[in-house]
Amino acid sequence: MSLRQMLGFSDGELMRSDAKPCTRLMRQTAGIFSVGGGLGFWVLCRLHYGTRITVPRSLRWAACGAVSTSATTALLVRLFSPECEPQNIAAYDHKK
Repeated sequence: MSLRQMLGFSDGELMRSDAKPCTRLMRQTAGIFSVGGGLGFWVLCRLHYGTRITVPRSLRWAACGAVSTSATTALLVRLFSPECEPQNIAAYDHKK
């Protein structure tokens, strides 16, 4: 559920009918940030271990970075995006 109503950022009105559904917005955001998180954590791994780096270790760091950043951004989109308010999910976020 979106926190926008609890924090007073929403008046509870429906968005335009051509707005992106919440699930699609969450999926696209998570996909983009999984690539960025994987690359970012891979760089952090290289900086942390230096010459002691191994391929499995760097892949583990990249995978953990991809999963953690994609999950975090999807959660933030779900909590703060106007598309993810209950009335907009009920109106526009259905399978056709």
